[in-house]
Amino acid sequence: MNTSTSRLRLSVLDQSVAVAGRGQDAAIRQTLALAQHAEALGYDRFWVSEHHSHPSIVGTAPEVLMAAIAARTQRIRIGSAGVMLPHYAPLKVAEQFRVLDALAPGRIDLGVGRAPGSDGRTAQLLNPDRHASDNFPQQVMELQAWVSGQPLPVGHPGHNVFAYPASETSPDVWMLGSSDYGAQLAAHLGLPYAFAWFITDGQGAEHALRLYRETFRPSARLSKPQATVCLWALAADTEEEAWHLFESRARWRMDRNLGRIGPMLPPELAVRDYSASEQLALAQLKDNALVGTADVVAQKLQHLAARLQVDEVVVITWTHDPQAQRRSYELLAQAFGLTPQS
Repeated sequence: MNTSTSRLRLSVLDQSVAVAGRGQDAAIRQTLALAQHAEALGYDRFWVSEHHSHPSIVGTAPEVLMAAIAARTQRIRIGSAGVMLPHYAPLKVAEQFRVLDALAPGRIDLGVGRAPGSDGRTAQLLNPDRHASDNFPQQVMELQAWVSGQPLPVGHPGHNVFAYPASETSPDVWMLGSSDYGAQLAAHLGLPYAFAWFITDGQGAEHALRLYRETFRPSARLSKPQATVCLWALAADTEEEAWHLFESRARWRMDRNLGRIGPMLPPELAVRDYSASEQLALAQLKDNALVGTADVVAQKLQHLAARLQVDEVVVITWTHDPQAQRRSYELLAQAFGLTPQS
């Protein structure tokens, strides 16, 4: 084992991806099974995402899925990546996550984001207020208070209103983002920050992380900056197999660029004739992809983490075959010397 990789902590983000040939409900159960597998392998966290009316990503209710994961795990931290806060009342979100913390004391991460996780029409159906996201900073501050059990100031409508159940522990609030906005807000409020590298393909990551660290203000919960990046990676036993499995993800990306969004295809059915412009985009996608054998992927992750000055990365892996996804996480756990849990 390369001792330099052992210092990098690994976590998982799973998005409950729909795949061709199986029901969408199977994607939810697969996420649950993967959480148990990740804990057994020694991963630090397991986060789930929130999307709405999305034919590919069918995890719509992270708080419900987290409850099921909490009931089936003992050690791994469980989190949302994230709750799209403008859709909801902060008090209700705080109540949900305090219940989760009662189920899994000291293991709950509450990641929040401003993006809708859906199209504009769906977002309006979730919350008819078209300007809800304008109040995001205020919502986050209210959420922080209710989650931590701190009273809101006199004069605020929520003064002397508390989110129960109360307990000795409380969820950790994280700010999620893919731009400078989330980085600045996380720094201002003294929150840990997760950059969505997998959304931007890394564009803006270094600037956002630098901005976060330079403007960070310590809070009661966090004395110094804490940042991570969420990125897409895939490992297999051979280079050939890894790139074969990657065809499913590549086809999905190429189709999405054309506005065609659906379940992920098996790799043997994913290859199609691409236009000249698509071939260029595909070549760039492969050049930047963290794909290969475990040693190759581990070296790339370590190099990237060192460049970004983070000591943790959150790995997302899409495969059509759930066994290939499990194997990818197994190989990375071995490459980084994670300690398996019995």
